[in-house]
Amino acid sequence: MMRYDEGHAATAALPGREETRLSPRVLIALSAVFLIATGLLQAADDPQQINLTVGKSFVIDTDHDIERIAVATEDTVEAVPITQRELVLNGKAAGETSLLIWQRGAGRLSYTVTVVAPNVKNESLQRRLLSEVGDSIHAEIEDKSVMLRGQVRNQTEGDRALAIAASYGTPVNLMTIAVPPAAAQILLRVRFASVDRSSSLSLGLNLFSTGAGNTVGSTSTQQFSPPSTASVTKGTPQTFNLSNALNVFLYRPDLNLGATIEALAAKGVVQILAEPNVLATDGVPASFLAGGEFPFPVVQSSIGGVANITIQFREFGIRLNFTPTITPRGTIKLEVAPEVSSLDYANGLTYNGFNIPGLDVRKVKTEIELENNQSFAIAGLLDNRVTENLSKVPGLGDIPLLGKLFQSESLTKSNTELLVVVTPELVRPMAPGTVATVPMPRPFMKDSPEKLPAANVPDPKEAPKPQVVPFEPTVKKTATPQPPASSTDSFKPEGFKK
Repeated sequence: MMRYDEGHAATAALPGREETRLSPRVLIALSAVFLIATGLLQAADDPQQINLTVGKSFVIDTDHDIERIAVATEDTVEAVPITQRELVLNGKAAGETSLLIWQRGAGRLSYTVTVVAPNVKNESLQRRLLSEVGDSIHAEIEDKSVMLRGQVRNQTEGDRALAIAASYGTPVNLMTIAVPPAAAQILLRVRFASVDRSSSLSLGLNLFSTGAGNTVGSTSTQQFSPPSTASVTKGTPQTFNLSNALNVFLYRPDLNLGATIEALAAKGVVQILAEPNVLATDGVPASFLAGGEFPFPVVQSSIGGVANITIQFREFGIRLNFTPTITPRGTIKLEVAPEVSSLDYANGLTYNGFNIPGLDVRKVKTEIELENNQSFAIAGLLDNRVTENLSKVPGLGDIPLLGKLFQSESLTKSNTELLVVVTPELVRPMAPGTVATVPMPRPFMKDSPEKLPAANVPDPKEAPKPQVVPFEPTVKKTATPQPPASSTDSFKPEGFKK
């Protein structure tokens, strides 16, 4: 019999024995041991959950030697002891069963084992995503939909994950992406250097007589404008019409003999040096034109047998079209098409009173790849031409020395040099609040401010930008097919009324 008195230690009395006193500390220790043993028994009765797939294995390690194993349904799970403290579970069929393990000198372990059938399609999808994208994307197939979750590192990785998931079903995009940095800006500097040199030499002689030796006539090689004679009338002085006196005109009234001489040497130099700069975003085409437009007539439909002429405009000058692309290697790939054109009136034409000039065009279209700030000459032209025209009077022109008076000669030499150099450069915008200043030779106005007020000043109270945003797939632009024009449709200039 055991009793406890207030203010005294507890005592226990057994039949035939003396009472034994227990101190409070011993009682507290016995209570703690009792509570711990009760918790262990409750933990042993609470089974642990193990999930298995058919055809997969799971290893259980124990702290004490295994004495006995019991499986409720051996058709679902196979328990194979490997060592005294190691047990392997093999999933055999889909279902749920219980596993009990008795340990020597310790408590019992209880497990609930759930075995599910393998999802081969889902595992195949996950393996492909792991090899192509990485372990940041998790996919789960639900009916005909493929759920994609996780965070991609860049746009290409997200597009690739969607393309892989599309082969297994309808992808549902639940992915996120880190806020990408601003797209790179490419500044393209193109230098055009063109030098045209030309020189010409013209020599010729036209002779005419108004009655020398009672003879009226003229001799010419027809290369330069010869004088033309009027109708010959007896008893009247003979006259000649000069449409071009050329360089030297000689006439002796006492001899009734005259001559027009072409002796002209000319030199010309034309130099063009242009350096257009164009800024574009990665993968976006850009264009530049420094020049103008010239009008030219275009014949449209006729009304009542009279042609309807409209005026259109064509561009000319220095043009630059290019598309930059930054490659994974860090280089800049350029599709560049520079062009230099000018009006050429020498090769123009006149139509119904309109003087329509031609175009002298020099252009090149190529594709190159350069490092940042590298330069490359993408086009070069060296053109040397010599044109010589010789005209003479047969027979008389072959006489030594004297025959030179019956010959005309024109010599033209031209030299053209063209060089096109391109230099791409990666640039960044100015910081917010920075004002660009343009140097001026003199103030625009007397009281005008030297600097404009700063714009885009950052607000310290502005909410921080998000670091992760929902992933948006790349949308491929496709050309919309246009319906074929009807045979009855025709172009009608502005202001035309039927």
